[in-house]
Amino acid sequence: MQLEVKDNRVKISGNMKSVMDYKELKTLLDSVTGEHKTVTMDVIDSISITSSIIGYLNKLVLKDKITLNMHVGNSLLFELLDELSLIELFHVTKA
Repeated sequence: MQLEVKDNRVKISGNMKSVMDYKELKTLLDSVTGEHKTVTMDVIDSISITSSIIGYLNKLVLKDKITLNMHVGNSLLFELLDELSLIELFHVTKA
């Protein structure tokens, strides 16, 4: 997984699949949400997302009141988020 950040926009390339990916993304989002209350995540090509990342994003939205806008490039990931009823919560759109 590769991460790029510009202001409140985070671009994620590659699959989000390991504990290290979770830690890296969490550290980056902690920094971004320290300055911004709205975050846009461009998930370019990941086909999956770990439960730890989902849990962390839930915390950001529900507890920390961060507005998350997620643009997903892979239809399998979009379908997974839809099955988990996270489309509205994470403001998920197809890229």
